[in-house]
Amino acid sequence: MRPPLRAVAMLAAAAALVTGCSSGDDWSEPHPRPAAIGSLGPGFVDPSTTPAPEATIRPRPGSWTGVHPSRDYRVVLLTAGDDQPTRALVTAVEGWADDEHLDLRKIVVADAHDAVPSISRAMGMHPDLIVSAGNDLIDPLALVTPNHLDQQFLVVGAELAEPTHNVTAVDWSGASFRGEGLGTSSTYNPDSFTAERCAAAIRAGVAAVLNDLTGIVVWLDQPE
Repeated sequence: MRPPLRAVAMLAAAAALVTGCSSGDDWSEPHPRPAAIGSLGPGFVDPSTTPAPEATIRPRPGSWTGVHPSRDYRVVLLTAGDDQPTRALVTAVEGWADDEHLDLRKIVVADAHDAVPSISRAMGMHPDLIVSAGNDLIDPLALVTPNHLDQQFLVVGAELAEPTHNVTAVDWSGASFRGEGLGTSSTYNPDSFTAERCAAAIRAGVAAVLNDLTGIVVWLDQPE
């Protein structure tokens, strides 16, 4: 027995609705290169020179607040660990994404063996930016990032010892872990990962990436 025409029409409409929602969330579709909305304030970087690879810049506090991503900016948050600093960073990144109305996607690394596969999964989602939170990701990132120079990474609260041009970091006194081979910095202080400091870190780091200031360390001299 054939279903009534009205039922067929309703099913077709429902299918179209589902398809429409799915297509809107599909990051595999072609995507224009994102540009910054707004501009850096005075003191973020010396306008007369371009920072050298692996250089450290010390932007004036608040000089990044005028820069925002467009709402189609695709960001994956990659996180490992359940320590207080990592939780603070994750909360800050999620709060920033909410404020900017972004479609943030999150991958939680289960264990050390899952780190490299998780980075691969993040890259496979075709984001504009992968944000890393958690010291346990530093060594896996050092292994993977030099082989994927077309993917931008932002490390908050830590840094790679020898970053390639696609890896930007935001650090401060009390953070700056650079991998197991170098050990934890003597100034490492979990209490320095305040909500204000972590919020400044994600915003300053994204402002740098959106302005093509990559492959450097953005050093925050004081919390916002």
